[in-house]
Amino acid sequence: MGEGRQGINERREGILRIIAEEPVSTQTELMLLLKKKGFHVTQATVSRDIRELKLVKTPDADGRSVYTAPELQIPETARDYHSAYPTFGEAVISVSSAGNIVVIKTSGGMAQAVCAAMDRTKWDGILGTIAGEDTIFAVAATEKHAAAAVDKLKDFWK
Repeated sequence: MGEGRQGINERREGILRIIAEEPVSTQTELMLLLKKKGFHVTQATVSRDIRELKLVKTPDADGRSVYTAPELQIPETARDYHSAYPTFGEAVISVSSAGNIVVIKTSGGMAQAVCAAMDRTKWDGILGTIAGEDTIFAVAATEKHAAAAVDKLKDFWK
C-alpha cells in the first residue's frame, strides 16, 4: 500500500527543508537525513523524489557538489507551473490579501515547500515570506504589490 498524497508531499517538503539547511551530496546521505526526520524511505523513493522535485547538483562554497532546488522562473501559464511543480498545484487552497500582507493557505504540512518555491522566485514587490504548517504570510512593499501577487498566485494555483 502506498503512503498517499499527503505523505508524499510531507516527505518532499522535508527534502526541500533538508537541502535548504545543510549540504547534501548523495542520495544515500539524503536518505539517512530523511530517516532521522522520521521518513522511512528506500533509495528508489529518494531517487524518484529528486527527479520529481527537479533537484540539481551545484558546487557549494567548498567546491562540493550538493543538491539544490533549481532557481524558479515564473512560467508563462498556470499549466506550465503545474507541469513543472505538480505538488504545488494540489497544495495551495486559497490566496488573499489584507493591506500589504498576502495570505496563502495550503494543505497540511505544505506551507514550507510552497514558501521555499516562492522565495526562490522573483516576485516584484514581495519583501519577504514566512511559513507555518499550512499558512504563508508574504509581506509586500505596497497594497498594490500585494494585490498583483494575489492575482498571479490565483492564476497559478486555481
